[in-house]
Amino acid sequence: MKSISSTPKKNKRRKWLLIVVIAGLLCLFTYRGNTTVGVTEYEIVSDKVPADFNLYKIVQLSDLHDAKFGENYVELVNKVKMIAPDSIFITGDFIDSNRYNLEQSLLLIEGLQWGVPIYYVTGNHEIATNDTERIKAALTDLGVKVLSDEAEIIPSISDSAIAIGGIEDPLSSYLDDDEAIKASINQAFENVPDEQFKILLSHRPEQFEEYVKQGIDVTFSGHAHGGQFRIPGLGGLVSPGQGWFPKYTSGVHSGEGSHMVVSRGLGNSIIPVRLFNQPEIVVVTLKKAD
Repeated sequence: MKSISSTPKKNKRRKWLLIVVIAGLLCLFTYRGNTTVGVTEYEIVSDKVPADFNLYKIVQLSDLHDAKFGENYVELVNKVKMIAPDSIFITGDFIDSNRYNLEQSLLLIEGLQWGVPIYYVTGNHEIATNDTERIKAALTDLGVKVLSDEAEIIPSISDSAIAIGGIEDPLSSYLDDDEAIKASINQAFENVPDEQFKILLSHRPEQFEEYVKQGIDVTFSGHAHGGQFRIPGLGGLVSPGQGWFPKYTSGVHSGEGSHMVVSRGLGNSIIPVRLFNQPEIVVVTLKKAD
């Protein structure tokens, strides 16, 4: 009788133990998924890529939001150095307007300085601080190429070239977002020949159709934070500018010869936790089509 009466108690203890173990594993998984950085690699193949830029490697960092990865960003910096990119793109929300700490985020730029050009464009959080001039000046002082509705021509030794353009986040404009994006792109590439390979840094992925219309070959965007909570098999749950079940949260999207690379980003803002959505370094290699 004694052994029979103790069986339900043992089963109850086992159930509680199982719940505690599962909860602990979930907490560990969530913690690692928010404090460690993964590397995601893509290839963009186009016959417009000049031969001299075949295998040109780009690292994209987006939506840092003042997050920290190791002391003085050592974890993040070391991973980027191991990739050995030809250029580094920072596609907005380098800081967070809710806990603005520019000095902290600038430590990342200091760590990334080893001779590789760094290009930067604003996101909505920079605009929201009303301190964009100081942000841009601090980045420029550290050698970052701040692109404000402008493009830089990158020549090669054989007279071929690509154009890297960047535009201001539309929050800085009195126009509607789509009109602001269109005007900024036209200004950035006004002196760039149509046949030249064009790369655009623009924070907003929801404007993909406009990038296609403007004939951009590759756009680098962020902003969506990967949809914050990613549902396996379905994608992101919610993002700014796109709402619930957003279309553009991660990966490469293509249409009419134009491609858009969307970074899931590095940090968080209003929602402090990610799920199934590890912060990422994006690596894109340009390849000339055969």
